[in-house]
Amino acid sequence: MNIFVGNLSFRATNADLEQLFGEYGAVDSAAIINDRDSGRSRGFGFVEMPDAEEGKKAIEELNGYEHEGRALTVNEARPRR
Repeated sequence: MNIFVGNLSFRATNADLEQLFGEYGAVDSAAIINDRDSGRSRGFGFVEMPDAEEGKKAIEELNGYEHEGRALTVNEARPRR
């Protein structure tokens, strides 16, 4: 399951995401998207979890969860066009 994570702190790291979602199950990958020009975080990222049930549980628990002073927006990622 591919999960979108929005409203991330600009200080958050890939390891932070992996640790946060790792509490709900196995994490295949966690990546924060960076701006191509500046290299700074764009404030969102994606987490891949192999088990859909664990992914749904993580979405339910973490949507609206406050992380580093910001309420996260967490939902199932939409497929790329």
